[in-house]
Amino acid sequence: MAETQTDSALPADEPTAAEISEQKAVRLAKRERLIAASDDLGGGAYPVRLPITTTIPQVRAQFTDLEADVATGEQVGIAGRIVFSRNTGKLCFATLQSGDGSRIQAMVSLAEVGEESLAAWKELVDLGDHVFVAGEVITSRRGELSIMVSSWQIAAKAILPLPNLHNDLNEETRVRSRYLDLIAREQARKNVLDRAKTNASLRRTFEGLGFVEVETPMLQVMHGGASARPFVTHSNAFDTELYLRIAPELYLKRAVVGGIERVFEINRNFRNEGADSTHSPEFAMLEAYEAYGDYTTMADLTQRLIQDAALATSGSHVVTWADGTEFDLGGDWDRISMYGTLSEAVGEQITAETPIERLKQLADEAGIEIEHPLPGKYVEELWEHHIKGGLVRPTFVMDFPLDTSPLVRAHRSTAGVVEKWDLYVRGFELATGYSELVDPVVQRERFIEQAKLAADGDPEAMRLDEEFLRALEFGMPPSGGMGMGIDRLLMALTGLGIRETILFPLVK
Repeated sequence: MAETQTDSALPADEPTAAEISEQKAVRLAKRERLIAASDDLGGGAYPVRLPITTTIPQVRAQFTDLEADVATGEQVGIAGRIVFSRNTGKLCFATLQSGDGSRIQAMVSLAEVGEESLAAWKELVDLGDHVFVAGEVITSRRGELSIMVSSWQIAAKAILPLPNLHNDLNEETRVRSRYLDLIAREQARKNVLDRAKTNASLRRTFEGLGFVEVETPMLQVMHGGASARPFVTHSNAFDTELYLRIAPELYLKRAVVGGIERVFEINRNFRNEGADSTHSPEFAMLEAYEAYGDYTTMADLTQRLIQDAALATSGSHVVTWADGTEFDLGGDWDRISMYGTLSEAVGEQITAETPIERLKQLADEAGIEIEHPLPGKYVEELWEHHIKGGLVRPTFVMDFPLDTSPLVRAHRSTAGVVEKWDLYVRGFELATGYSELVDPVVQRERFIEQAKLAADGDPEAMRLDEEFLRALEFGMPPSGGMGMGIDRLLMALTGLGIRETILFPLVK
């Protein structure tokens, strides 16, 4: 049996726009011929059903370690996309690829299919087409698993040519045309599977701990649950302004008030803010609340969730990133003090009582451009400047300024501080956790302070939410809460940027 030389079928460079237009015209003409000859060629260019008996991955799994030049006698019918092709006089070769990236060679010979069918293959089949082939499973002289085709049929005619699969797609092409990325790159397909495994793992872990998954509104009459700029829209049915949610927190807490004492949601959030390697305006978010927990129990939960996800995607707490780097997510993670580490970095004691004038001086000395009425904002900016970038291993940063965390319980022993942590991995924030504020009187006071900031022009300040306060007045048990970006969790597991972890990210 002859052996395919698939490289020769591919151009050295990507086709120009004019060449693509010409190829499209040629392929459209082939589509018309397929439709016109549908009776002879079995269903035209886009048949509704094909006599498939198995899949490419199943054939590869069944026939492993075969010697070269073997005819198995096994007849199969499979379908796949042609990603490499070479036509010769009496024998044509094609490499068929399935959705998971598995490939198998198809050999179309004059002796097996006849002169008319071989001629039709040469004339009508192109790279990128989906085809069905039926025939015997064999190995070539070089041992390549193949199908010796006895009959074939177009499954879906591709009108546009594939990019050169020997060249790496640039980032813009990968993001804007993810379907091409999925065809061309194993890493792109792996990202999709890793995300699915991660979400399944999160749900398994929660289920094992007695948490209930719920869904809360995406469209809200009042945005809240985080400090962020919202997207604004209008409901014609209700003739009112609505907001795409920035967080599900205030609704999940209503569920806790109602008696769903362990509750979580995995869903989309929307924040009308900048986009960079760690931020996307639309992103997937996990939030969870546990009655009678606190921020330490939520830190334990978050570590378990992430470590279980690592096991689900990599089989180990040591994950391998896309660039080959190994990253250890195992063990117990460090828990450090925001104020303590900042004090060490600047060489003087910084507390919640440090005057804002001194914090402004420290910010100026560090070259931090900030103008804000809250002292806590300066503390957080100074901490990020001095400490954040050095946190590579997973680290919980504990105890934040009270004035920047209006939904968090005051620290049980330290004035001016709240029981909040942020989890940093690879130098970026991955998750956050609280001992939740459940006192409706204090919560109202915090909302009023936020409303003042909003009145002064702060677009990220929360509004006073009377419906949420009314729910709290019916009594919410002491609780812990946590939130984690799913996209960022995939960044920690894969080492990729956020646009690579989102299947279809928002782009201009």
